[in-house]
Amino acid sequence: MTAPCVQPRPHGPASKDVRVVVVGSGLAGLTAACDLADAGFAVTVLEARSRLGGATFSFQRDGLTVDNGQHVALRCCTAYRALLERLGSSEGLQMQERFRVPVLAPGGRFAELWRTDARAPLHLAPALARYSALSPLDRLRVLRAALALRSLDPDDATLDSHSFGDWLVRHGQNRATIDRLWNLITVAALNGDVFRVSLASAAMVFHTALLTSSDGADIGVPRWPLEDLHVRPAEKYLLERDAQVRTHSPVRGITPVRDRFLVRMDDEVVDADAVVLAVPPETAMRVCPGRAGLQNWRLARLGAVPIVNVHVVYERPVTDLPFAAAVSSPVQWVFDRTAAAGLTSGQYLTVSLSAADAWLTTPATALRDVFLAELGRFFPDAATTPCSRFFVTRQRRATFRQGPGSNSLRAAQRTALPGLVLAGSWTATGWPDTMEGAVRSGHRAADLVTAHLAGGVSG
Repeated sequence: MTAPCVQPRPHGPASKDVRVVVVGSGLAGLTAACDLADAGFAVTVLEARSRLGGATFSFQRDGLTVDNGQHVALRCCTAYRALLERLGSSEGLQMQERFRVPVLAPGGRFAELWRTDARAPLHLAPALARYSALSPLDRLRVLRAALALRSLDPDDATLDSHSFGDWLVRHGQNRATIDRLWNLITVAALNGDVFRVSLASAAMVFHTALLTSSDGADIGVPRWPLEDLHVRPAEKYLLERDAQVRTHSPVRGITPVRDRFLVRMDDEVVDADAVVLAVPPETAMRVCPGRAGLQNWRLARLGAVPIVNVHVVYERPVTDLPFAAAVSSPVQWVFDRTAAAGLTSGQYLTVSLSAADAWLTTPATALRDVFLAELGRFFPDAATTPCSRFFVTRQRRATFRQGPGSNSLRAAQRTALPGLVLAGSWTATGWPDTMEGAVRSGHRAADLVTAHLAGGVSG
């Protein structure tokens, strides 16, 4: 589950007469399309909306280039980082030399999580010993639970039926350790409170990022808008390989005809030798033919969890921190997006709110009252600096609900129809619903299609 992703590779000669249609232009679809174009197939990408990027995109607002949500990539996200290298845009991801996270608390209190170069998990011991957000006794409790968590096997399917929070309580964790440390990471990584996420998913995250590798949790923050980081570079990469990339092209259905597929749009039918369906589960359920064998009742139970981002532009800079986490506050994480957005004066901060069910329908005026006050508690200059712009972005279906039992609901990428495969971070990738999971699913989809078209049997 945590092995490095195999890098894109030539699949052998393929004919440009063999057409593969990729439905959807999120990270999964773009990755699959790049692999298939490199393999020599005639690739057509069909995107329903007016823009590419799926769940990761940028837009213009009042002279700012705004990402629809704040994303990061850890050093353990090998597939996503390799994609950026391939697309020639890796310098747009600012990677820490070493994991270090400032942790803010009201009243000007400040703690840090950081690592040394020691082997995991000893690389975190000095930081835990000094983590002032917790009492010395609670720090010891965390250390004991971390060692117990490291002994779990993330590939053990039985873990998926348990809540991470229940496991933490059984291993001596209290409200303070959960709120000020475990949820700091879990909510951001899995878009859910520890009591609402699967133990298997949490074990995978902590193993991969923190407990088995000393540098896995080093944080990479985009210093370019997502549009420039991977969306436009992927489009350019595809066009250079003679792929067709079409927006405003919603797919209404897919019909298998002998060993081919008819991909139906509103006023057109595209004939394909193979199809990668890289769309959200609700769309896959709607357009997939019955013979594909999707278990729609399982996909419907995946559900969805929102993420809300609060965007604040101050007339003057209010903090020197590029990003920080927060405890004992509605603020979860805050990021400085000034340079990435193209702001030339003042400072642009984004507050990222995961597992945001409670904030999803809150009016922007109420959010402004809450979060300007909270930022003023953390950054004294923010309390006295005028806010020139304030707006909110809401992703209602940001991820599926990664709760107990959710791994068993995720669809395999191979369907019952040879040549029709699924891609997306919601499929059974072994990773959480993240950019990394999306890219890995795209590689897997391309491998399955290539093996099918070569007449082989894919694993």
